[in-house]
Amino acid sequence: MAGEANEIVLSKQELREVSAFAARCAEVVLEIFEDDQPHDSRPRDAITAAWEFARGGERGKSLRDTAWAALAAAKGTNTAAAREAAWAAMSAAGAAYLHPLAKATQVKHILGAGAHAARAAELVAGDDRTVGAGHVERAVLRATPVVVDVLERFPPAPGGGGRVGELIRMLDTDLRRRPPTQPPSAATNS
Repeated sequence: MAGEANEIVLSKQELREVSAFAARCAEVVLEIFEDDQPHDSRPRDAITAAWEFARGGERGKSLRDTAWAALAAAKGTNTAAAREAAWAAMSAAGAAYLHPLAKATQVKHILGAGAHAARAAELVAGDDRTVGAGHVERAVLRATPVVVDVLERFPPAPGGGGRVGELIRMLDTDLRRRPPTQPPSAATNS
């Protein structure tokens, strides 16, 4: 299926791969949120919805609802790290809504969960930027060749966005430099 010059063609399976990548990135910091808000399941529900879509479910109301709910949960956190972890979960549920527009801002749909997760980990470690860089490295290893292929159809990540924006750009650059046939690592859960 051919798209317009400013449109990128994305299959449902490619969107599922992007969602799975985002869910893998977000779930590694979910505990940060749950330690802060142990009785709030909204970020976990968002990650679960992302996995359901990634595994063949429909891209519908539950993804949107859980993404919005995780965003609302972020507002009730006691720490910036927990807020970032909730935003990672929100980004995981929202990844299924990557728009087929050739705009750099769409890269956030692909990499937002990984960047927010890296920032959450940094903050837990006393704002240690090396911890965030380590999370970015592991996120690169989690990405399948399909995720990298989808990413490469979009312009590079835009400037701005504070530290999360920096982490998105680090992840973007590292994924674009990764050899195209490098499969995801077995160490994708750290």
